[in-house]
Amino acid sequence: MQLIKYILSPIWKTWFFLCFAIPFLILFPAFYFGLKTKKFDFVFRLKRIWAIIISRGAFLFPKIKYQTKKYHLPKPCIIVSNHTSYLDIVFCPEYIDHTAVFMGKYELLKIPLFKYFFVYLDIPVNRKSITNAHKAFSDAGKKIDEKLSVVIYPEGTISENGKLRAFKNGAFKLAIEKQIPIVPVVNLNNWHFLQNGGFFKSNGSSGVPEIFVGNPINTAGMTEKDIEILKEKVHTFTKEKLKEFYGE
Repeated sequence: MQLIKYILSPIWKTWFFLCFAIPFLILFPAFYFGLKTKKFDFVFRLKRIWAIIISRGAFLFPKIKYQTKKYHLPKPCIIVSNHTSYLDIVFCPEYIDHTAVFMGKYELLKIPLFKYFFVYLDIPVNRKSITNAHKAFSDAGKKIDEKLSVVIYPEGTISENGKLRAFKNGAFKLAIEKQIPIVPVVNLNNWHFLQNGGFFKSNGSSGVPEIFVGNPINTAGMTEKDIEILKEKVHTFTKEKLKEFYGE
């Protein structure tokens, strides 16, 4: 079984890359036009189309559940999620129903063409630099002032085995400063289908990834004293949903 997985996983990952790259190259002129002219709603709608092409083309059919019922996300808000796979980013436009920007690692600026998202819209962050990280959250605040939502992965890195790590303060501090809701999202098993950690050694397959969208958490009236409480609330929510899913 392991031998079959070892053979098929790289084949599927190659196909996934093609599903990612070819539509991106086709859509790039439209992306670039939208970014240059600051038509960010148009760009995000294109991202949604691209995301659906990637996932369905790779035979991935995300199952999105809501804590109570499907709802329109507050605008603006901060979407906070555990980070288990690059699929976490791919699936975002399927449950975020308005324009949102992503806070991503600084290295993405080195990718040809793709870097323009981070030049004109999304926010690169170098977490190794305190100055750069501070600027990134300042830029995120400006995006919120423009009524754009922000997607932040507070673990700061991708987990290779889906295990939840400690959250950093930034997203929660920003939500309280701007007095906007936090929407907690739990990526339950994305890493089963596209795992970080080596082309041949890690998982890669089609299937049904599952995502759980929690109810918005209101931060109105909170102060800096509440950052730790808010962070712990979201972390506990995420941990409990993961335990529930895996039956632990």
